[in-house]
Amino acid sequence: MSTSRTSPGHLHGRRRDARGLRVLITGASGTFGRAISARLAGLGAHVVGLDLAPRADDPVEVLACDITDDAAVPDAVAAAVAKLGGLDLLINNAGIGGPAPAELPPGAEVRRQLDINLLGAWRVTAACVDALVQSRGRVVMLSSRMAVMQLPLAAAYGASKRALVAYADALRLEIGTHVTVTCVYPSAVRSPIHDSTADAGLSLEGMSSYEPLEGVVDAVLRAALGRARRDVATTRRGAVELFLARHLPSVTDRIIARTLSGRVRSGAFDGAELAAGVVARHARKP
Repeated sequence: MSTSRTSPGHLHGRRRDARGLRVLITGASGTFGRAISARLAGLGAHVVGLDLAPRADDPVEVLACDITDDAAVPDAVAAAVAKLGGLDLLINNAGIGGPAPAELPPGAEVRRQLDINLLGAWRVTAACVDALVQSRGRVVMLSSRMAVMQLPLAAAYGASKRALVAYADALRLEIGTHVTVTCVYPSAVRSPIHDSTADAGLSLEGMSSYEPLEGVVDAVLRAALGRARRDVATTRRGAVELFLARHLPSVTDRIIARTLSGRVRSGAFDGAELAAGVVARHARKP
């Protein structure tokens, strides 16, 4: 009796089988990247990562790559695709946060976040398009709840993630005949991405509800292996917030403004130079 070998990522019930799936993930040595890579590799996928600073204990092979470097990205992607023997799934996970009040002029911190969170994903995706079209693959973008529900004092992060969704929408229209493009919207997860904001005295503790890392990984796997979807929330609460932010933005604005006012009154931003304007204006409120 003969047996036939299934192709990478073939449908298994309602979910694609990860065995043999050829995966490239950016930011693979970070908190999200390591967890996603380990889970996919454990399911039998072949995973190669890109990261600015690979770690010796990364769960998969990670190639050093600065995704802000126009010249370096195509070479790194080509090397990764060659190692994988093709590409079925790209996960644009790399991203950074940091303090960036909207009322202040954009400086190096703003440009850095835009360059990594938006343009980095754009560079990597552009280098992967041919391989993904050939395999009729998928792209998963790690966006953020802040793409639709902006928080104060972190304008660059929210702007970069909203722009990433706009890029994904344009990409879907251009290559959607052959490639699925999905955005995943995590809320806050405890990780080093929040350290620089906290160091500047702008911690958003109390502005967001933290969610477990494993829930984010589960959502990425739903986007990567489940039925094709445009948007994937990571929690039920996140799905409600996504709906409200898109359809009733004035409601979410009022909720966030009220929460910010409470944080200011509690003294959470006292002494934080970047929040001086916000603190002063709340003190002058009638």
